[in-house]
Amino acid sequence: MAREVQVTFDCADPGRLAEFWAEALGYRLQAPPPGFDSWEQALEAMGVPPERRNAASAVVDPDGAGPRLFFQRVPEGKQVKNRLHVDVRAAPGLQGEERMAALEAEAERLVAHGATRLKRFEPEPPLAFGHIVMADPEGNEFCLD
Repeated sequence: MAREVQVTFDCADPGRLAEFWAEALGYRLQAPPPGFDSWEQALEAMGVPPERRNAASAVVDPDGAGPRLFFQRVPEGKQVKNRLHVDVRAAPGLQGEERMAALEAEAERLVAHGATRLKRFEPEPPLAFGHIVMADPEGNEFCLD
């Protein structure tokens, strides 16, 4: 039996990282529980103190196809390179210069939202199509593929 998958990010600022990944993937912030117009209202009703209201956040695929991304605050900062990373398919079906131009445009857009560009890998036919390595606002590496 197949299982649902959630990808969890340990981070310092769950709200900011959730907003970044929602922008990067075309996701949306997860809606508050039924009966509440906002997360602020829900957390207030649950008795969560203000200093703990950014302890977690989540984004979801509006079409329900992709995994939920969950962001949880942890006390320690990022230590080393990721052992697992997200590939953002920003140029599916494109090749050569057209592909790299689409990746460059997406890299530029995400830098405007807090990402950092790390390295560009040129296409090396027949198997490598080229990609750009990026980091989200907290330094988690991902690829524009």
